[in-house]
Amino acid sequence: MDSGLNSWIDYTVIGVYFAFVIFVGLLSMCRKNRESVKGYFLAGRTMHWLPIGASLYASNIGSEHFVGLAGSGAASGIAVVSFEWGAVALLILLGWVFLPIYLTAQVFTIPEYLGRRFGGYRMRIYLSCVALSLYVLTKVSVDVYAGGVFIQQATGWNLYLSMIPLLILTAVYTIAGGLAAVVFTDALQTIIMMVGAVVLAAMAYIKIGGFEALYYKYMEAVPESTFNSTTNNTCGLPRHDAFHVFREPLNSDLPWPGVMVRATLASLWYWCADQVIVQRALAARNMAHAQAATLLAGLLKLTPLFLIIMPGMVSRVLYPEEVACNDPDKCMEVCNNPSGCSNIAYPLLILKMAPTGMRGLLMAVMVAALMSSLTSIFNSAGTVFTMDIWRKIRPQAGEKQLLLIGRLFVVVLVIISVAWIPLIVGSQQGQLFIYIQAVTGYVAPPICSIFLLAIFVPRINETGAFWGVLAGQATGVTRLILDFIYPAPGCGHEDTRPAVVAKVNFTYFSVVVLAVTAIVALVVSFTKPAQPKEEWLKKKERETE
Repeated sequence: MDSGLNSWIDYTVIGVYFAFVIFVGLLSMCRKNRESVKGYFLAGRTMHWLPIGASLYASNIGSEHFVGLAGSGAASGIAVVSFEWGAVALLILLGWVFLPIYLTAQVFTIPEYLGRRFGGYRMRIYLSCVALSLYVLTKVSVDVYAGGVFIQQATGWNLYLSMIPLLILTAVYTIAGGLAAVVFTDALQTIIMMVGAVVLAAMAYIKIGGFEALYYKYMEAVPESTFNSTTNNTCGLPRHDAFHVFREPLNSDLPWPGVMVRATLASLWYWCADQVIVQRALAARNMAHAQAATLLAGLLKLTPLFLIIMPGMVSRVLYPEEVACNDPDKCMEVCNNPSGCSNIAYPLLILKMAPTGMRGLLMAVMVAALMSSLTSIFNSAGTVFTMDIWRKIRPQAGEKQLLLIGRLFVVVLVIISVAWIPLIVGSQQGQLFIYIQAVTGYVAPPICSIFLLAIFVPRINETGAFWGVLAGQATGVTRLILDFIYPAPGCGHEDTRPAVVAKVNFTYFSVVVLAVTAIVALVVSFTKPAQPKEEWLKKKERETE
């Protein structure tokens, strides 16, 4: 069977999908409250639990999951599922612990909540800038790159040119429709993603002979170049612990103690305090709908092991020369990335195994994943910039100006994110999903630490919180810069990186960043005057009104 999209049937399926998405987006744009700030950014707080739950899932499961998560499965096995399953507990925490705080406080953004907790604008503006930076580092640029990888494999187009039509279409209906357009199209695209992923997974398992066959065949999925290598005969071999979720704590790629902290405490920011996720729940019509939405999203997060990670491992078994290539020249020939080609595992599975027509449907699945994530990020980034930064710059700005600025900022975000993509390509030995977890683990933990302290330790004041976040983020960004300066050596090459990069796994470094933030915040807070008790109580009263 020829690979690639080479039939009019495939393109017809994709065209019908796009027409349907545009139709749903146009319908959502007819909502009467779209031209108010509350209506545009929070869909008027009238949303039902079902579309919100679907939107929570679609906002997270973007093309970077289908490309990156499947790629990590192909490269190193199932251990990455810990990050997915950790999200289930955090979504429950969001629904029953944090949402009551947000909804009663009637806030638009998470930095706005912390601004109320500590007073002043310093923390609010700083955390808004950090959140926007994370959108560039781990969200928009990653999603666009992942979508470009698939389109490049499917059509042979230039990577950057492949992304332009999708970016334009996604930005247009996000800018026009606001959160309502995002939630309704996300609900549609979640259905498409789930149906397409289930069909492909079933085809993959049938072709390989089932789960038991996958275990034996994966451990034998080695490219021919491995046998011809004279430098290191372990290059290209599957990991011996590929089917272990909890891995050895000192020398493995994902040590279980670090992963447990990284998938829970360090991920608390994303699931319980990140604007992209929380904004959907804030749009719920009441608390019951918000909590039901988090439960639905949590149930859906149990599926990636079977629908994404293991199909990526099947792809390695079926196409080891491409997916598991370990020679830089061969990898450049296959995917134009000398660091490795595991990221093409899922696209290759589609293009080589699916029949005509099904390829078009599954192409639409990948495009749906990309667009779902991008629409969510665009809307949330516009909200953070407009409500937390622009209103401080222009406190007298009217609703029309706020809406215009929010829309214009989306354009700026796209330009910056595309410029960042070249730095992603070779990071973390070409494993896109591990890149996301590493960067988030360096930058996000200070926000998690301060957020928990703000809620559970009333003695923490604004000065301590600010310097704690600053110290933690300086520590994390230093490691991030070192990772880019000293990339991991290719297979068979000596590791000459500094010990802090070569010996300290990124999951353990997340723990270091959490600790530095908490220690500095506590020490500074207890050496400075406490926030007046009456002021703290007034703030709590305002939040519960």
